[in-house]
Amino acid sequence: MTASLTTAAQIRQHIERLPLGEPFTPAVLLACGTRATVDQTLSRLVKSGFIARVARGVFVRPEMNRFVGRVMPDPMAVAETLAKTTGATLQMHGAEAARRLQLTTQVPTQPVFSTSGPSRRIRVGSMEIRLQHVSQRKLALAGRPAGMALAAMWYLGQKVVTPALIEKIRCQLPSVEFEALTAATGAMPAWMSDAVFRHQRQQSHG
Repeated sequence: MTASLTTAAQIRQHIERLPLGEPFTPAVLLACGTRATVDQTLSRLVKSGFIARVARGVFVRPEMNRFVGRVMPDPMAVAETLAKTTGATLQMHGAEAARRLQLTTQVPTQPVFSTSGPSRRIRVGSMEIRLQHVSQRKLALAGRPAGMALAAMWYLGQKVVTPALIEKIRCQLPSVEFEALTAATGAMPAWMSDAVFRHQRQQSHG
């Protein structure tokens, strides 16, 4: 019994060291005890309100807001946590990437992420997150601003991705990220790499 309590205390202490609002999976706690013990302890901590289950196999020590109460983690953080459990690559969907880069004013109605893993839907409270399987080529530079720009270009398509749009992207990215983007033409379809090349040519002649 004492060993069980000690394990539970270790698990709680480990969780207390995690940042508020940062989602985690049972895998980060397996150094504290067996999977069965970890699962039992997490279940008790959920019932006590110390942590919240945000999706199947994903938990968080929630931040509290005095106006809205418990604040759920960012959908991207939840999706990244799930991706880590399977070793999948994750990238922001092109629609959201285009919005963040101010290339469109449209706001996606649902959090969608591109992944090298299987397509799936995850319920997080009243919200649904969608993971959409794409080819590895579309995940080049994932996890950095250059990858976000690449995702936006894939989403916007051949008719929209012109040298003028590439210039807009250049203005939105740090120079090192724009250089990484323009160096990744090997991962781009011909129409996209051509737009990058024409932009570079205009810049050199300008």
